[in-house]
Amino acid sequence: MLIYKIFRADEWQTLRNAGKTQGAPIDVADGYVHFSTASQAAETAAKHFAGEEDLFLLAVETDRLDDALKWEVSRGGAEFPHLYRDLQLTDVAWAQPLPLLDGAHQFPAGFETA
Repeated sequence: MLIYKIFRADEWQTLRNAGKTQGAPIDVADGYVHFSTASQAAETAAKHFAGEEDLFLLAVETDRLDDALKWEVSRGGAEFPHLYRDLQLTDVAWAQPLPLLDGAHQFPAGFETA
């Protein structure tokens, strides 16, 4: 199963340069890397990245994360995937730009948000 992380361009660049990251500032503060499922990603983008440009959507295969991945209740009582270790560049299955068009983030072709 794929789960998704939205990174700002500089955060994505840091991961590519260093090969690993503790995540965005909110991830570091919370002690884990926040992810969303496909059905949660659009709401995450709208809630936490409204109006932001230069974003990237990273897809990570859950099988690569072992027991460092925990499913925990968060927004609206839904379970969200949280990674309790550094995110490794080798964990990333793919990354695509997440452009802003008319105030909404445009997910890659073929990406199902529902």
